[in-house]
Amino acid sequence: MALGMPRAEMLSRMSSAEITEWIAFASIEPFGAEASYFGHAITASTVANVNRQKGQRAHKVDEFMPKFEEQNQSVDQMLQVAEIMTIGLGGKDLREDAVPAEIE
Repeated sequence: MALGMPRAEMLSRMSSAEITEWIAFASIEPFGAEASYFGHAITASTVANVNRQKGQRAHKVDEFMPKFEEQNQSVDQMLQVAEIMTIGLGGKDLREDAVPAEIE
């Protein structure tokens, strides 16, 4: 979406070589959300470092970078999340075999 087109359209318009070049470029010169996170991490580490106690080690920028880990969910877990989001947004589960999800 940041490119102004859906992923499928982008993949139909770009060659594998061009995508590979962009991946290589992004590893050298981050852009998009990763670059934004990096800027916020610099700010957070600066604030933390100016407020640290004397003798305390300096905080590193990477300590403030978000770490996104791929989560492997079962189909049941994914359906439960979808049900909770649907209910939370005021929607209805229209599946015939739907059991109302309980929000904890």
